[in-house]
Amino acid sequence: MAESPLERLAGTWEFDFPIHLPQDQLITIKERTVTAPATAPTTETLEVPGARLTYDVHRNDESTEPILFLIASPMAAAGFGTLAGHFTDRTVVTYDPRGSERSTLTEPTIPPTPEEHADDLHRIIQKLGGGPVDLFANSGGAVNALALVAEHPDEVRTLVAHEPPLPTLLRDREAALAASLAVHETYEQRGWGAGMAHFINVVSHRGEFPADFAQQPGPDPAMFGMPAEDDGSRTDPLLGLALVGSIGYEPDIDALRSASTRIVMAAGAESEGELAHRSAFGVAERLGTEPVIFPSNHGGFFGGEYGQTGDPDAFAAKLRNVLAEG
Repeated sequence: MAESPLERLAGTWEFDFPIHLPQDQLITIKERTVTAPATAPTTETLEVPGARLTYDVHRNDESTEPILFLIASPMAAAGFGTLAGHFTDRTVVTYDPRGSERSTLTEPTIPPTPEEHADDLHRIIQKLGGGPVDLFANSGGAVNALALVAEHPDEVRTLVAHEPPLPTLLRDREAALAASLAVHETYEQRGWGAGMAHFINVVSHRGEFPADFAQQPGPDPAMFGMPAEDDGSRTDPLLGLALVGSIGYEPDIDALRSASTRIVMAAGAESEGELAHRSAFGVAERLGTEPVIFPSNHGGFFGGEYGQTGDPDAFAAKLRNVLAEG
């Protein structure tokens, strides 16, 4: 039996929201034996302009390696449980971006920008000693990380930017932007189920977007096991503020080229042709580099978080090797 679009996408894109899976499947992180010294994470908060940030520090005081940040957006720290467990030999920091889960906005109707997220990261790095840090960033987090490096290159030793969705860098820029914004319009007009079905349709599309893609009706939410009814809420961080705030961002390529940071663009082996995969290649091309191919897909590091499983052991091994090459 052919897999459904939702099954093919599961483990591919960050779903930091429930997708109507059984409760015992939502968070399942496999147990592992760790010999490196490690302590239980401590949770800290930081007041910044417009938000109150929450972040977790998994300390290893015996490590001489730079702090390793694991970030995404709007996905929060909860998505990195498995990946963080592969790096107990060094201090790891995860966080909830402003507007996601534990990090609250002062004004919850204004979309945060990549520049604001970058400033948040800068402030956390400064609170933890000023860096330089190593940084793995996925999806919208990779967009924010590029903004951070453009502004504060001295704070990041190595950035591994995995599949940043940047339609502004694609050959089909206008069609890709229109398709992405149509997701938000569907969400505003018809609610979460319709918006999420439309999102899946866009992010799983392979190849360039036809000029009329944004005008095509979104798929029936029932195809993906999602509710067609609109409950009236408009608080989803992905379909709402995060998408609007970041989708039109254009990285400062000149600043990135001149940065002291080692920038590694990364793409999933199984997501070829998708918007975020193509975007990674777009950034790399402008930087004069070649993307590094990671195992699995857009969410290849998942080990059960949000009901998704990629290839976390191979993904972590690849990340460790890439960081060691710096």
